[in-house]
Amino acid sequence: MSRKANKGLTPVRAILPKLVKEINGPSIIEQRLIDGAVLQIENPDEARDILYQHTVLCQTCLPFRDPGDEARTWERLNGNVHLKVLAGEAMHPERGRLVPLGLPFGPKARMILMHINQQAIQQKTPEIEVQHTLSKFVRRTLELAPHGRNMRTVKEQLARLSAASIRLGVVKDGHAVTVNSQIVTAFDIWFPKDERQRVLWPSTVRLSLDYWESLKAHAVPLDEDHIARLSHSALALDIYAWLANRLHRVPANKPVTVSWPALHGQFGQGYNRIDHFRAAFRVALKEVLTLYNTARIDTHTERKPPAIYSQGGKFVLREPHAKGLTLYNSPPPVSRR
Repeated sequence: MSRKANKGLTPVRAILPKLVKEINGPSIIEQRLIDGAVLQIENPDEARDILYQHTVLCQTCLPFRDPGDEARTWERLNGNVHLKVLAGEAMHPERGRLVPLGLPFGPKARMILMHINQQAIQQKTPEIEVQHTLSKFVRRTLELAPHGRNMRTVKEQLARLSAASIRLGVVKDGHAVTVNSQIVTAFDIWFPKDERQRVLWPSTVRLSLDYWESLKAHAVPLDEDHIARLSHSALALDIYAWLANRLHRVPANKPVTVSWPALHGQFGQGYNRIDHFRAAFRVALKEVLTLYNTARIDTHTERKPPAIYSQGGKFVLREPHAKGLTLYNSPPPVSRR
């Protein structure tokens, strides 16, 4: 067959992914998101379990992936909000000296902190009982069997959170508030030497008083079921927390546009090219909006035609830059109580 005859045909490689998807059905992650959306439609008035995140960590974020042992500082700045995390040290029971621990990272670190915040707010105290609630949380929300390797991975992130010094800074209504402290203090973070031994949680976890006071004033409620269904992606969790904190603050008749460069500056860690980031962000945002279905956002996905511009006496054809996101006033995923 000639090239001319081939011109109107679509290559098999272009439609193969779609065919495979239609045959195999939704992926495990997609099905989990669909089930969550259906659950909300069928049970709109059902009481929801609530997690909490500090507003600074809704506007900034921890590392998506392990930045490596050599990384001892993590810093994010977003407008008038500043997060700085300093990796810490802990006393080793066998070496008899302080040893460095890495920075907290990934979905589990975010979700563990949300759970600790939840327990502190529910129990109304900075010193909280966690021995039994953490195992239930790992099973219910992280959907992991609460034993062996899974528990060690979760406890490692808890250890990193406990050792790190976290500085939170925010300017609000003309006042600057700074919190310099460890979030979690005083508990045994080490694992048993024998992997067959049970990994024990500490009986209590103590929040620093500075963090506790700041959390009471700046806690953002998040739907625990939504968080569980987004637990595969640190980026999706960060987008969800950001929108939960941001959308209800948008003035009712004054939508806000956030450019792609601004979004890249806030969420684009690890993405050198903005087009690669934009593709990943759109996938994660679609997952978030499947669950947070009252969020009103214009993603400007339509492609505008190229335009001719004059540059240095020559005419060039350019494709207009994509705008970003337009945010409209929307109810939060969890109404404040």
